[in-house]
Amino acid sequence: MDTLVLNGQPLTLAEIEAVAVGGRKVGIAAAAQQRMAASRALIEQIVATGQTVYGVNTGFGKLADVRISNDHLAQLQTNLVRSHAGGVGQPLSEPEARAMLLLRANVLAKGFSGTRVKVLRLLVDLLNAGVHPVIPEKGSVGASGDLAPLAHLALVVIGEGEAFYKGERIHGGEALRRAGMKPMQLAAKEGLALLNGTQAMVAVGGLAVARAMRLARLADVAGAMSLDALLGTPAAFDPRIQRARPHPGQIAAAAHLTALMQGSQIRESHREHCSRVQDAYCLRCMPQVHGAVRGALAHVASVLETEAGSATDNPLVFPENSFDMPGEAVISGGNFHGAPLSYALDYAAIAVTDLAGISERRIDRLLNPDINEGLPAFLSPDPGLSSGFMMAQIVAAALINECQVLAHPSSTGSIPTDGGKEDHVSMGMNGALKL
Repeated sequence: MDTLVLNGQPLTLAEIEAVAVGGRKVGIAAAAQQRMAASRALIEQIVATGQTVYGVNTGFGKLADVRISNDHLAQLQTNLVRSHAGGVGQPLSEPEARAMLLLRANVLAKGFSGTRVKVLRLLVDLLNAGVHPVIPEKGSVGASGDLAPLAHLALVVIGEGEAFYKGERIHGGEALRRAGMKPMQLAAKEGLALLNGTQAMVAVGGLAVARAMRLARLADVAGAMSLDALLGTPAAFDPRIQRARPHPGQIAAAAHLTALMQGSQIRESHREHCSRVQDAYCLRCMPQVHGAVRGALAHVASVLETEAGSATDNPLVFPENSFDMPGEAVISGGNFHGAPLSYALDYAAIAVTDLAGISERRIDRLLNPDINEGLPAFLSPDPGLSSGFMMAQIVAAALINECQVLAHPSSTGSIPTDGGKEDHVSMGMNGALKL
């Protein structure tokens, strides 16, 4: 594969997967380095002139009113990383950690974060060398972004924490040494620039949505085989029906199902003497249900891909607007808030749960002797003596129940944090993990 060159651009789920799962190499665009140099120069000008700017020479969150002297700015950033690395639970998978590194690097490449280019280079080097920070999966409320997960990522940047390297879980500094890299001494604003953002929920959620989109296509395959086995008719996949209700996902699912059924010998064997007018909904309505799932996932993918090319830290640096007051070109906002992602990830979980639900109904229809069109009870060669696939539907029912629990939205569960300063949060990381 060719190198993926980062310029702060939107990244497709396929590109994220290629790096996270496939090991595609990553580079940095020259234009990104130029933008980063301009925004970094503005930060250094602010430090030199003694202006008070949040994230540069102040405390954080509820402590934003505390001014920090210039001789403590580096320690401030290191302290921030250490104090916020308080996540718990199992580590994210290596693909998820790789996706986080990629996404965080791409945010810095946009040039709004005020970091030195060398910080971005180290993130890219970690990716290309296969040094993967150990990032506990729990502890983010999705505003101010994914603070705890990103802090664990940043620990390895400064030579602390833990990392996976060549299959071994070791100290972060040792992983850097073995890979031929040196830890970074963070300068003003750089710790905050690494911590503020939505990259954990985009990484976990994005890889999950990519898998879900494959599942939606796989459901068509399983559904077509079930329809054939149950002597059903593909008449409901007729393109005229779909054009009368032209949702793109429905049209695509119907076309896929039709292609899968093309030339079926089973279908031809009963076409002339088949008296059935309509099939059950789990068969007849596959274009509508599978198509709606496709539509939901396409929407969620578009949200994630937009986010992958968005500046989501705080404050943001706009050097072209600096004029004579550089402090006024560093603006505090809320791009770290995960609301767009949180809603979308809940939506995806609901859609995939229903995809599982209609699949379970087809399992039952194949096994249940009352409705399986004369197939052996539970597909057993000797019903009674052998229970056949009875347990397949029972296990599916158990899994459906788990899906239904996990489909409960996390985005409606805001709990104020940081002494009330962060009084509305997205819980988007929980949504990504549930998905």
